[in-house]
Amino acid sequence: MIVLANFFEAIAVVLDYALSIYMWIIVAGAVLSWVSPDPYNPIVRFINNVTEPVFYQIRKRLPVSFGGFDISPMIVILVIVFLQTFLVNSLHGLARSIV
Repeated sequence: MIVLANFFEAIAVVLDYALSIYMWIIVAGAVLSWVSPDPYNPIVRFINNVTEPVFYQIRKRLPVSFGGFDISPMIVILVIVFLQTFLVNSLHGLARSIV
């Protein structure tokens, strides 16, 4: 049973790190949208390729533009915080309850 508890603990930690890294990529994408970066820069292309599909799905489902201000990055950050609070903490609790 200790192996299963460690497995769930490891999933929780990796998921927490992955969500934190993606949240910082979202913040970088939001900052890049305020300036006009070189679209051929590999870092800019990576950030756009990683963030735009998620932003597109939110923009398609919700009216997220208010006066030219796009709030889809804030919605994604709120979803990430929810997942970190609910899912990661639930996995930690599950790992503690198995032991």
